[in-house]
Amino acid sequence: MNIERLEQLEHEFLARYPQGFNSPEMVEIGKKHRMNKMVTLAQESFEEYKFDSPQFIIDKMIEIISKSSMVSLFEKPKFRDYVKSLEMDEKEVLSDALREFLHGNEKLGFETMVEILGQVKLAKWTLVTAFGAYYRPTKEIFVKPTTTKNIINYLELDDLVYRPRPSYDFYKKYRIYINQMKKEVDKSLSPSNAAFTGFLMFSM
Repeated sequence: MNIERLEQLEHEFLARYPQGFNSPEMVEIGKKHRMNKMVTLAQESFEEYKFDSPQFIIDKMIEIISKSSMVSLFEKPKFRDYVKSLEMDEKEVLSDALREFLHGNEKLGFETMVEILGQVKLAKWTLVTAFGAYYRPTKEIFVKPTTTKNIINYLELDDLVYRPRPSYDFYKKYRIYINQMKKEVDKSLSPSNAAFTGFLMFSM
């Protein structure tokens, strides 16, 4: 990891926005993402006991993707229509996969979501990582392809190789990097991990 480049990005960003994401301009930009509302929605929807109702979880997964400002307009209806079309037993598998990712065997849950969505070419990084990014915003990460590739290249994360199909191994390594980077810069740059990668994208 190129710490000098990271610190340079921090210096340049804080020169323009001295209060980081608390600066008025950043607060305005943040309003369109409604991060606090999305976090509340995810945390209330995905409490562990609520997974006893797979249909409820499926409905909330669709709602979160539909409302997310981080997911492309192109992907939203495809996700909604596919998940709605699943048989009940398939919905249960998808619901169980999210439960595992958030509350149990993280690797199993991640890989099962990728497998289910991959059946119709919907195994997209944005769709797989959005739920965790809202549920645990200061631990989990949102992986946006172009931003991620730029971060890897610019900050010289040499042991990471981005591939379009989501993999848990990449997710886990990249998450470690993001959570390490946050410790190297001012806290005002990381109200959430999604915001932190937004700062990196904006600065690069």
